[in-house]
Amino acid sequence: MAHFIDAPTVIPSAGNKPKIIREFFGAVTTQTDAISIAQMESPSGWVEPGQCPAFDEYTVVLRGMLRCRFEQSHTDVHAGQAILVEAGEWVQYSTPGPDGATYVAVCRPAFTPDRAQRDEG
Repeated sequence: MAHFIDAPTVIPSAGNKPKIIREFFGAVTTQTDAISIAQMESPSGWVEPGQCPAFDEYTVVLRGMLRCRFEQSHTDVHAGQAILVEAGEWVQYSTPGPDGATYVAVCRPAFTPDRAQRDEG
């Protein structure tokens, strides 16, 4: 059976600046536990707390650049590129570029705040 999503749900975000999260499928919009799909719009200078998530996160950058900082390195993911961060790997996301970023994140299983396992503070 097909499930039409008329509009995504805007989800509150973590970080030092407001980021827009539009969840199309996931724990809030469709009560789906297996997967979440959301579009993100992050402003320039946004930084999220580090996390060691209990989900795989597949990210495709549509505009700008998303920085993924790991324990020993970082990777800058630019428009037209993608990255997979596997469950259990510590990561901190940010958008330090002048234009911020727009990207799509797919989490499996679905993103929940508890599964994100964000750093304290």
